Order: sequence, then C-alpha cells, then structure tokens
Amino acid sequence: MTLSFEPINLDRQKAYLEFLAKCPEPSSEYSFINLFAWQEAHGLEWAWTGPLVWIRQTRPETVYWAPMGHWDSVDWEEALGALEGPAEFSRIPEKLADIWRNAQGLSMELEEDRGQWDYLYSVPDLVALSGKKYHSKKNHLNRFKKSYPARYVPMDASNAKEALSLQESWCQWRDCESVETLAAENDGISKVLDRWDSLSNIMGGLIYVEDQLAAYTIGEAFLPHMMLIHFEKGSPDFHGSYQAVNQQFLENAGADFALVNREQDTGDEGLRKAKMSYHPVDFIKKFRASFSA
Repeated sequence: MTLSFEPINLDRQKAYLEFLAKCPEPSSEYSFINLFAWQEAHGLEWAWTGPLVWIRQTRPETVYWAPMGHWDSVDWEEALGALEGPAEFSRIPEKLADIWRNAQGLSMELEEDRGQWDYLYSVPDLVALSGKKYHSKKNHLNRFKKSYPARYVPMDASNAKEALSLQESWCQWRDCESVETLAAENDGISKVLDRWDSLSNIMGGLIYVEDQLAAYTIGEAFLPHMMLIHFEKGSPDFHGSYQAVNQQFLENAGADFALVNREQDTGDEGLRKAKMSYHPVDFIKKFRASFSA
C-alpha cells in the first residue's frame, strides 16, 4: 500500500476530527486548527488509510509526524511498511513512543525531545491564582485591573477580525518580517481569524481598555477535559495585558475544562522560563524517532 499525500485543507476537517477523537494521546500540534494554521509554513500534508491519517511536514525538510487514529488497534509493522523505506519522525507523543518501543518486529530508535513537550496547567489554579507561587502573576493582574478601565469580550465570528489590528501593531513592535517564525505565526493567525466561522471547536477572547484592544487569545475545546491555547498577544502599552487575557479567558470560557494545554517552548529558554512560571501540573512528553524499514 502506497501513501498518497495531499495538502491539509478544510474540506476534510470533520473526518479528521473523527480520527483525532480515537487517538489515545493527541498533543497540541494535531489539533486541526494548528494543522490548518501552520499548513503553509511547514508544508503540511496528510494521507488517509483505513485506520490512520498520516501527517508529514515538507518544509524545511520532510519529516513525518504521528499518524492519528486508534493506535492500539494498528499492526504497526504493516502500517509503517507503507512508508517504503527509512523515515524520520518528530512530535511523537509518549504513548505512541511506548507502543512503538514495545512492538514486535519494528526497527525503531527513539529519542526524547524536550523542546516539543506540551505544558498542561490546572484551569482552576490559573483562574484563582491563589497562593505564594502565583503571587507575582496576581500582582500583575491586579495592577492591570486597577490601572485600566478594561472589559473582556468573548471572541466569535462577528468580532474575530478585530484582533488583526493588535496583531499588526504587535508585529511592527517585534519586527515579524525579520524573524521567520514570527512571520509564519502571523500568517497562521491571519488565516485562522479569516476563516473563524469555518473552524470547529474554536474559541477566544478580547480585552479592551475603553475602545482600544489591549489583548487577545485564540484557543479551542480540544478534548472533553482539556482546552488548548493557540495564540495569545498583548499590547506593550498596557502592563499586565498577558496576565489579564490569560486569566480572563479561562475564567469566562474554561469552566467545563480541568486542564489547559499551552503548547511547547520549542527549546527557547526564555519561553521555557515563562511557561514554567505558571507552574504546569503535567506535560505531554514527545519524542523523535528513526524508522528503518
């Protein structure tokens, strides 16, 4: 069986979500919204077989991601044989790595990839920000509330594109055009905001100070117990805007979720420090893998 890959597109969103729902441990990059947002930047493609949807990136090099489906019911020796040769994998969640490690007949080398781990947080903890460990976060939030006449507004199809004004200003401030990853993120954000009403499970929030947009966040209802944050931007003109949009979005939209997934740090030490400062309660660990046919 030869895999036939095609670019990821909106037409098969519903069918893909059915495969995602069967997956024992989907991590953040396998959200359809993430695949859609980053499709062009990573050259993402998928191929559909009976039990699995295979995913691979083609930029800057060809690397396979974890196929989505019910991993426990797959004959992996047969399934990986469809690759017709050696293959490199990245972003492999720990549960699939364990399945591959224990599978009979597979020639697979696995290596932990700390930079791709997803950070998981308690929604109630990040709403309350109680206790000494959240003291500085609570101070920033309280300072924001006392300093600015702010209001929170849920993001929906009617106001989603209002976030573009802040995104454009943020990109000018950070000089997105000169940083490849920020330019790619900016393109992905624009794509998501433009097709808001076509994307399943999407959710978000806006914070205004009077009539000026101070912060926005874009997330989704990812799993029954877990929400996922994709993008979050705050204006440097308003001290504490990030803490405010983080807390307000979870307070207003997170009541039905125990956990929030805030994605990876990609090995960036500054980003890692920032993510650790919110005290994750768990991680989705991920691995790189090399398959020899």
